[in-house]
Amino acid sequence: MIAALFPLARPLLQALDPETAHQLTIKALSVAPVRLPPADDPRLAVEAFGRRFPNPVGLAAGFDKQCEAPDALIALGFGFVELGGVVPKPQPGNPRPRVFRLTRDEAVINRFGLNSDGLDAVRERLARRRGRPGIVGVNISANKDSADRLADYVACVEGLCGLADFLTVNVSSPNTPGLRDLQGEAFLDELLARSLEARAAADKRQGSRTAILLKIAPDLTLDALDAIVATALRRGVDGLIVSNTTVARPASLRETALAREVGGLSGKPLFQPSTRMLAEAFLRVERRVPLIGVGGVDSAEAAFAKIRAGASLVQLYTALVYHGPSLIGEIKEGLLRRLDQERLSSLASVVGRDAARFAQGDFS
Repeated sequence: MIAALFPLARPLLQALDPETAHQLTIKALSVAPVRLPPADDPRLAVEAFGRRFPNPVGLAAGFDKQCEAPDALIALGFGFVELGGVVPKPQPGNPRPRVFRLTRDEAVINRFGLNSDGLDAVRERLARRRGRPGIVGVNISANKDSADRLADYVACVEGLCGLADFLTVNVSSPNTPGLRDLQGEAFLDELLARSLEARAAADKRQGSRTAILLKIAPDLTLDALDAIVATALRRGVDGLIVSNTTVARPASLRETALAREVGGLSGKPLFQPSTRMLAEAFLRVERRVPLIGVGGVDSAEAAFAKIRAGASLVQLYTALVYHGPSLIGEIKEGLLRRLDQERLSSLASVVGRDAARFAQGDFS
């Protein structure tokens, strides 16, 4: 129903301020009747992080920041959804306007600054959906004015274990000053150590098993990527998400005036740099942990390329702004066509097939 209504609603939504349009979308989803997600072809199923995902197409963090509509989003056909980012104390984020559509580029620039209702509110919302179907993750971070950012991550891990299937340690948002500094080797080592220790204690108390993932930026140098991957593997994270938004502004952008806005760029222009970083990460993890590929996924072809670059799962967000929720089904149908064409029974054999070529920047 929601997917069918999008073509009618799109002109109205596009005429509104982007943040207002987004808030209306979340409100509509949050009051929609809860229904079961559609059944997926078993060939799309993916085993990762100790879970069986019904399909590899997920929703990236940032769409449902306050965890208001996870079940309605799952019902759209996503194989999983990632909520948040969530920080311990409520914070308003950066002043508006803070999100900008680069329509001709099918891109978005945002500088939300992790606006959040806070951990307590999110815990209450997630507790109400306990026992419902669907794989749900939560992206966690630190308050902007925190005196101890490492403790903020620990608080989120302790508070959300058992209520989510996975937690994503986000050290790569460009919109919280100093946050990306936590990608440095020494900081990251302590952050992951404390987060994983908190996870182990919380899961033991609750009898749960919550995966811990690490989300990284697309703007890393390869030396920095080497250090991050080595630290993540040594500490025992369950997987990596590659990547967050970029602070770069490709010369190909057509919306040159809006491109000057400060914030993270997402959407189609992020596809190649994020996919190249994904391929580089895949070559370094050597299949020891699964990867989630994010950035510019707007078609079955883009999703299949992410898988060939090394992703077991993919996520999208910005493409929904331009193509609507029918895109989810279109991507799944397109992936099934590729499996038929290559006479494959699953996507597992495709993961990382072209990582070496993509890491060299060859997308031909």
